[in-house]
Amino acid sequence: MPQGSNFVDYVKICCRSGHGGAGSAHLHRDKHTAKGGPDGGDGGRGGHVIVKGNAQLWTLLHLKYRKHVIAGNGEPGGSSLKSGKTGQDEILEVPLGTIAKDAETGEILFEINEDGETRILTDGGRGGLGNWHFKSATLQTPRFAQPGEPGQEVWNVLELKLLADVGLVGFPNAGKSTLLSVVSAAKPEIADYAFTTIVPNLGIVAYRDSKSFVMADIPGIIEGASQGKGLGFRFLRHIERNSVLLFMVPADTNRTIQEEYEILLSELEAYNPELIHKPRVLAVTKTDLLDDELQQEMQAQLPKGIPAIFISSVAQKGIDKLKDLLWTEINKG
Repeated sequence: MPQGSNFVDYVKICCRSGHGGAGSAHLHRDKHTAKGGPDGGDGGRGGHVIVKGNAQLWTLLHLKYRKHVIAGNGEPGGSSLKSGKTGQDEILEVPLGTIAKDAETGEILFEINEDGETRILTDGGRGGLGNWHFKSATLQTPRFAQPGEPGQEVWNVLELKLLADVGLVGFPNAGKSTLLSVVSAAKPEIADYAFTTIVPNLGIVAYRDSKSFVMADIPGIIEGASQGKGLGFRFLRHIERNSVLLFMVPADTNRTIQEEYEILLSELEAYNPELIHKPRVLAVTKTDLLDDELQQEMQAQLPKGIPAIFISSVAQKGIDKLKDLLWTEINKG
């Protein structure tokens, strides 16, 4: 199984919170009191479904087959003003960068960004009030209490956006997986055909003096990805979180480097105009195929205003310079 196939970035789950317990309508009785006043306790709150950030998690794999999450019901109130026990909360641990949405409307409910951060995904029903709450000057012995509120059953989506320092952007077969396998310990599936990468791969890139940064190989985009063609939106969204975008154009492209770069840029802009304000670096890949004269010719055609470098992952050419360039961009400002 390829390393990336365990990467789960989207789960849809049915969350059912607990019902609140009913309040008690008990009237006080003991051997000294034949007709005491109301002493019914409140019902317990139903259990919440809670989402909690866990910095040790990288994927949503542990939730992939958990289609239903059911919290416990609150217990009813008792005599002597005893409150019912609160229903058991269900806690879903998620990686940082997870967004919770309403599956019906697509509305974003919240985002988890810190270790240990907790948010309620589905509220448990409130417990009913006991009869002592309803005592008044005109109603000394209320013989009724509130029922507990029902819980909710809601379909929610949990979606992970990768948190990485560098996101690799390029058409299928631009050499992104090969670069990641060379600069980090990641073992992405690599082959010489389009769409080899169908899930994002994360790699930790060792840099000088024990420093490191995270690189994400995102599945190749094609023209029209912003309209949902090809692998489309599902993977473009991962790029939103990267602090630097590394555009990769192979030296053997049928277009000019400038043309290919501009198509990639327009896809990103169509998807989210804010992405084009991120720092960008251009790497021309597979340059082991070029002689010096051809490389100089290509150099003259590079787009202006973007740091560019010629690399070959296979021949280990320009890799250290690329790391230097990326490190500089990551740490600017």
